[in-house]
Amino acid sequence: MLWDIASVGLGLGILLLAGDALVKGAVNLSLRLGVPAMIVGLTVVAFGTSAPELLVSVQAVLVGAPALGLGNVVGSNTANILLVLGVPALIAAVPVARGTVTRDYLGMMAATLFFLAVAALGPIRWPHALALLAGLGLMLGDAFLRARAHRNGPGEVEVEGAEPGMPWPRVALLTGLGLIGLPLGADLLVDGSVAIATVLGVSEAVIGLTLVAVGTSLPELATTVMAAIRREAGVALGNVIGSNMFNLLGIIGVAGLFGAIPVPPEMWARDLLVMVGASALLAWFVFTGRSVGRWAGLGLLALYAGYLGLLAMGVGT
Repeated sequence: MLWDIASVGLGLGILLLAGDALVKGAVNLSLRLGVPAMIVGLTVVAFGTSAPELLVSVQAVLVGAPALGLGNVVGSNTANILLVLGVPALIAAVPVARGTVTRDYLGMMAATLFFLAVAALGPIRWPHALALLAGLGLMLGDAFLRARAHRNGPGEVEVEGAEPGMPWPRVALLTGLGLIGLPLGADLLVDGSVAIATVLGVSEAVIGLTLVAVGTSLPELATTVMAAIRREAGVALGNVIGSNMFNLLGIIGVAGLFGAIPVPPEMWARDLLVMVGASALLAWFVFTGRSVGRWAGLGLLALYAGYLGLLAMGVGT
């Protein structure tokens, strides 16, 4: 059991470090090769920052634990709203740019409902996965057109992880470390999580919804907390919305190409409902333009604590 816990911790640490290295290396490689910054921001950064969740879900499918991979995505989406938005709101109000974020929020809800419809058709297999990836393609295409329409000059686009003048050897080192570390970290995390689930007598889905989901959401949480400390929390809601869309369409879409992903009955009865409910809660802030203040943050965290309590008691199983 101790080795399994250590395996999870080590795997998570490697995933986070490797994911950060891959983003920096791939971003600077793409920019050096002449790829426009706007394209890099919409694709390389989006895929790179979700690489830990993606590798974990793919690895879970490959080792015959698809419920863990699905739980990782569903749990991450719930944690993104209730935890990742709730914690920074205790530090500084998270402003909501009503006009800017409305379209993105509607896109997230459309992606959520589309995912539910695909999942309801049975185990998610390669045809369902291709449908989800097609939805991701539409989302990226829309984001590209909107970004191009609002671009006023070549210097306007700032890309996360970009370091002008980064030496080629460092670019190669960071990219290589990311590519090597991600599968290694995913393997350690998944194997340890499956073993812990077996020892504790709980389902792999529950481990995915809690331990793995919170662990892989730590980068987003750290980013939003630091933004709140610097009084720049305005980016938090947009990041959460974008991450949730990519999780459902991109991560499950790719993982579904590697094997069937059934949706456990208890996930329909509890976890998917909680994910949809948490997503629907954001409508109040999005359509009114109200900031997510301290009391709202406390409410979000209380809801997340209640959800974890339901999982601990096995409600819905």
